[in-house]
Amino acid sequence: MSGGVSPSRPRWLSSTALIFYALILGVVLGHFLPAETYPWAYESFKFLSKAFISLIKMLVVPLIFATIVLGIGKTGDVKAVGRMGVKALIYFEIATTIALVIGLVFANLVKPGLDLKLPPSGDLVLAKPKTLVETLLHLFPSNVVDAMAKQDILQIVIFATLLGVAAAHVGAQRAKPFVDFFESAVAVLFKLTDYVMALTPLGVFGAMAGAVSHHGITVLGSYAKLVGSLYAALVVFALVVLVPALKLCGVSVRRFFAKIREPFLIAFSTASSEAALPRALERIVEFGVPKGVAGFVLPAGYSFNLDGSTLYIVLATMTIAQAAGRHLSIAEQVTMCLVFMLTSKGVAAVPRASLVIIAAGCASFNLPGEAGVAMILAVDELMDMARTSINLAGNCVAAVVVAKWEGVLGPEASEASEAG
Repeated sequence: MSGGVSPSRPRWLSSTALIFYALILGVVLGHFLPAETYPWAYESFKFLSKAFISLIKMLVVPLIFATIVLGIGKTGDVKAVGRMGVKALIYFEIATTIALVIGLVFANLVKPGLDLKLPPSGDLVLAKPKTLVETLLHLFPSNVVDAMAKQDILQIVIFATLLGVAAAHVGAQRAKPFVDFFESAVAVLFKLTDYVMALTPLGVFGAMAGAVSHHGITVLGSYAKLVGSLYAALVVFALVVLVPALKLCGVSVRRFFAKIREPFLIAFSTASSEAALPRALERIVEFGVPKGVAGFVLPAGYSFNLDGSTLYIVLATMTIAQAAGRHLSIAEQVTMCLVFMLTSKGVAAVPRASLVIIAAGCASFNLPGEAGVAMILAVDELMDMARTSINLAGNCVAAVVVAKWEGVLGPEASEASEAG
């Protein structure tokens, strides 16, 4: 089974094909049923989208928790966990730094802010970004149940890792019932994921139709340069970073992208990382990444390896500066990148995290943050779709890289197996 194609169904009725149909139908109906004229239609679209994402969120915490505990507890290799964490962070830092540079280059070449006008400041309220100390303290969960209730992925990863390490230290014999339980739990949760994912076309249709119904296709006119430059920059990032990383690992690029196609489309259409995470975890394990590595790297990446969001943050901030008529020197732009490199870590749980970081960056460089965020908010959802899908692809690549680095990547992922 590859790319969501079932042996019992023709390719034109595969899960990926159904998602494409849902996307197209969502755009069409959303355009002809605008929210202002047909509020009942807009509410119906949002219901489908929110109900689907709620079902996905139901799976995220138990799936991540069980996968990490099983992966670490079953191997019994505690040193491997430390090595894996260090290697993942090294890759995360390299990838996000390149994303910042690409975003900066596009902002200076395309200058998307020159065609935009800053609106007057309104009542837009954003959460405050965390300080470095607050971010570090956030790594230590004081209440695991509360962290699970809030779906705080970073704290869940920390607790599950420590629990898995403890299971590995207890000894194979004594930990066997504990590990067996989580092995069964992971199998059941993957099956439950399949059930929920059968509803993906409905969720995708609702998300796309709701977005088009609310914003309208015409909103793209004045923002075409900004939206276009972001999409182009993300494509360049994929070609410059993701594809070479896979090639260096000796992985079949075609098979990799075919395998993550379904979760990629889910992330794009729903603009939700959480919606795509369970299926991405399942697909990347099928690709040859061990459950322990996938379960550790993918969730950690959503706090430390948001490639698409990082690129978007610097591009959007430069766009605001250009719209405000403010010229930032090369030194100021480099400093901005260094600031974003630090402040963008560990903010995945903050609502509209990218906008929070942009507002904070504007304040640091005396730019009109509130008015600037209000300006890009009109198309933020359309850009969120692109950056979320690249976040997902980037973290899937990170899992492959770390697995290869650890020497545990399955042979089915290699280019040599592509012919088979």
